[in-house]
Amino acid sequence: MTAGGLSILGTPVDVPEPDMAVVHLLGVLRRQLGMDLGWLCRFDGDRLVMQAQNGDGASYGVGPGTTVLGSPEDRERTLYWRVLTGRLPPVVPDTLADPRTAGLPTVTELGVRTYAATPIRDGDRIYGVVGCLGRVPRPELDSRHVQILMLIADLLSVSVRDLHRMWEDSSRAWRAVREVLDSGGPRLVFQPVVDLHTGAAVAAEALARFPGPPADPQQWFARAAGVGLGVELELAAVRQALGVLPAVPANARLTVNVSPTALTGGLLGVLPDIDLTRLVVEITEQERSLDDPAVVRATRELRARGARIAVDDVGAGYAGLARLVQLRPDVIKLDRCLIHGMDTDPVRRATAIALVYLAGKIGSRIIAEGVETATELAAARDTGIGYGQGYHLGVPDPALPAFHRPRWSGGPGPGPPDHRPVAGAYDVSGYDVSS
Repeated sequence: MTAGGLSILGTPVDVPEPDMAVVHLLGVLRRQLGMDLGWLCRFDGDRLVMQAQNGDGASYGVGPGTTVLGSPEDRERTLYWRVLTGRLPPVVPDTLADPRTAGLPTVTELGVRTYAATPIRDGDRIYGVVGCLGRVPRPELDSRHVQILMLIADLLSVSVRDLHRMWEDSSRAWRAVREVLDSGGPRLVFQPVVDLHTGAAVAAEALARFPGPPADPQQWFARAAGVGLGVELELAAVRQALGVLPAVPANARLTVNVSPTALTGGLLGVLPDIDLTRLVVEITEQERSLDDPAVVRATRELRARGARIAVDDVGAGYAGLARLVQLRPDVIKLDRCLIHGMDTDPVRRATAIALVYLAGKIGSRIIAEGVETATELAAARDTGIGYGQGYHLGVPDPALPAFHRPRWSGGPGPGPPDHRPVAGAYDVSGYDVSS
């Protein structure tokens, strides 16, 4: 958008992921008015910042984060300001046919032939502007379409305080995650995976740690996903873990956690083109099915390069045992809710025995997650589980564990000393490993 060589667009800024309800409303507005792009902007000091859009923003060169300069001189060259000051109606069916709009930068530079805009209010003040752009004139637009525009504006105005709070919360989350990413990624600690018969560490799980609050890493990953940075944060943690992979001996493993979205959305691109036989990729969460074709393809490629595949939280209400049979992961990690109390609960014990049997049939190893007492350790060994992880077996530490150093002999002995959870230390479900 230029006029006399001066653009009314300012430097783009980063904005949080928009709420999908807002995007949906913009889509309703755009379709009802027959336009190409619906948008919502808010005032930020002397500029207007696009927060959300629905439609073809790319062809106009705009999108979330686009700014419109707000000085008095700049405003006079914009359509939106003339609508807000009452010099234009809310809907302009043909901008080139209207002498009030034909020469404005919005029209000449973006090729806008149809325009609609009206303010969004927060009480008695203007919060921002909602509107549409179109590339062809719409002479059929009349008072009914103005009513639709006002209705959408009213719907957004009713919840503008919630929207404002949501965007402020999202902005804080985005800035916090962005700061971690810009510093190189989360800090890592390593928790051993232990052979339950010898006490030797055979693998280490890389766990992410963040500057609080919140202290729980799972909340950090959830916050990152909520502002569109989830995959980037996961892959940053993977890159950090790969830095210690050369220190892992050939007969041990290092596990990294990835969600199915990260698995199919960039993991293969960050893994170095080297032998990955010491790496285990643990698929966390189940927001995408394990039999999703893209997930299956990604696991096949990882296996072809030597990596092993693990799945976590098995036994925590997981109903897709048939998918386990299809994926045939190298490692099945039993959720801590199944391990906790297994020493006194015959149903948990029977479930674990059944999963051990299934794992044997499909060629998988079992790891008991969350072993926190000597009696849980004994129960896990009695059910045939070969490997375990938890505070009773080893707490997360910035240094890799000493691999393959037996700490006790097999059998019904007392096992390792009773480690208690460290205050403020939380496990990110799913960075698992096996020998």
